[in-house]
Amino acid sequence: VTDSRSDLEDLHLYATPREQRFRRFASLEFEGQLYMTPHDFIQAVTSDEPKRKQELYNAKTARENILMETPPVWKGSSKLFRNLNEKGVISYTEYLFLLCILTKPHAGFRIAFNMFDTDGNEMVDKKEFLVLQEIFRKKNEKREKRGDEEKRAMLRLQLYGYHTPTNSVLKTEGEDLVPRSYWDTLRRSTSQALFSDLAERADDYTSSLSDTTLLVHFFGKKGKAELNFEDFYRFMDNLQTEVLEIEFLSYSNGMNTISEEDFAHILLRYTNVENTSSYLENMRGSIPEEKGITFEEFRSFFQFLNNLEDFTIAMQMYNFASRSIGQDEFKRAVYVATGVKLSPHLVNTVFKIFDVDRDDQLSYKEFIGIMKDRLNRGFR
Repeated sequence: VTDSRSDLEDLHLYATPREQRFRRFASLEFEGQLYMTPHDFIQAVTSDEPKRKQELYNAKTARENILMETPPVWKGSSKLFRNLNEKGVISYTEYLFLLCILTKPHAGFRIAFNMFDTDGNEMVDKKEFLVLQEIFRKKNEKREKRGDEEKRAMLRLQLYGYHTPTNSVLKTEGEDLVPRSYWDTLRRSTSQALFSDLAERADDYTSSLSDTTLLVHFFGKKGKAELNFEDFYRFMDNLQTEVLEIEFLSYSNGMNTISEEDFAHILLRYTNVENTSSYLENMRGSIPEEKGITFEEFRSFFQFLNNLEDFTIAMQMYNFASRSIGQDEFKRAVYVATGVKLSPHLVNTVFKIFDVDRDDQLSYKEFIGIMKDRLNRGFR
């Protein structure tokens, strides 16, 4: 595999930021296609760089492992990825799907789930799920960089395992001109897909696709089980909890809380803030005694972040968008928009981080901009 290293590096120039990250952390390869282990995935969403020198291992043995090691969905937990560790296989399309779970509000998945439940039995089968994944792929492909066609084709083989024909199933011309929200695109693509040959083609890629950890987890070893929304919802909730726990534990040193400064570090990671030290200095001066942030507080803040769009709308309705806002207004807007109650101490900490001129008001625009970066873990 090492001979193709330089080719791989060369391809990096033609990849989008998400593709680059996937390629950097993936440690499995099978017939030219790259995969992640559950451990790789956790690393990719919680670390800046892979912890080990990248060696590509043959995914064939990992694939035999997953059938034995992967628990059924009703046995899922918020330690699933940590328990599976290296014993699992995640494709690039699934990586996009999991990233989406980490950064989108739950309500959107209810819509997506219902749209894919084509027969209305409140269950999704493997074929319906693969159509959903295909749309994630299409959505991502629209953003492809123009560039050397041959290089893009090699990349597609690496990421998707096959050469995608240029006349793709979903029409993409002209669609890029109108910026649309994620769920809008998903809904439109869904209705297009379900009534196009994509649904008919689902049989082809059900047969050509090898099993992955997610497919075995959701649909059983034979792929015949069906997934209901409650199990799916619990899976999403567990995944969000697991990633947050890992981030929290990496700072808490076995204690029940992390320091306010650590919270600021985690918050400013993956953002485009040039000078994080000024934010940290500012905070040190304004929170004299350390009280600490509990995991519950930490988690509630990230639940709020996943609903940032609704919060933004609420703020615009309050007409605060151009003004700065105080702590009570902020707390109330968060609750009204997202149903999340943030503790006074957490709100005070957030204000102290972002209140650069120390007037105990939050510059709304600056805060939203930085939080959008953080929510998307640097992939805006």
